[in-house]
Amino acid sequence: MEFLQIISAEDYRTEKIFKSYCSSFPEDERREWFQFVKLFEHPNVKVISVLNQSENVGYLIVWELSSFLFVEHFEVFAEYRNQNLGSKITDWLFKNFPRIILEIEPETLNEYAKRRFLFYQRNGFSLIDELYVQPSYGEGKNSLNLWLLANYTPENLIQVKDEIYDIVYH
Repeated sequence: MEFLQIISAEDYRTEKIFKSYCSSFPEDERREWFQFVKLFEHPNVKVISVLNQSENVGYLIVWELSSFLFVEHFEVFAEYRNQNLGSKITDWLFKNFPRIILEIEPETLNEYAKRRFLFYQRNGFSLIDELYVQPSYGEGKNSLNLWLLANYTPENLIQVKDEIYDIVYH
């Protein structure tokens, strides 16, 4: 597997990523196009194209914060799912970033959310906060009750959440 940072919205992979992002994530869990392209200008953000055997199979949108990596979005494209690629991506994350935090829908929401939670548990993540609220991405969008998962136990969860709110959702 290869992990290539995309440094410009003009990169040919950006359109496919955004199209899949829009079809895979609910309206309230994603940015609009004008917000998405601004990510490429932010010094803390990396949009990473995931390649397997030279095929673009998915992407990561991650934020390098003060003491941890925040995974805002992680997707294996639909046509490549159920091939163990998600586990290989989490292996790469663990090898390259010792402290990782991400947010997911509560497992009680539906069967897909339950499967996603089990996937992350199998791959080394634990639930660290059931009361986390993802702020709204903007006008007309709702804040969401989500769960925070991590591959470590943060010393100060309030500080972690404040940093996510201040940098990722500001």
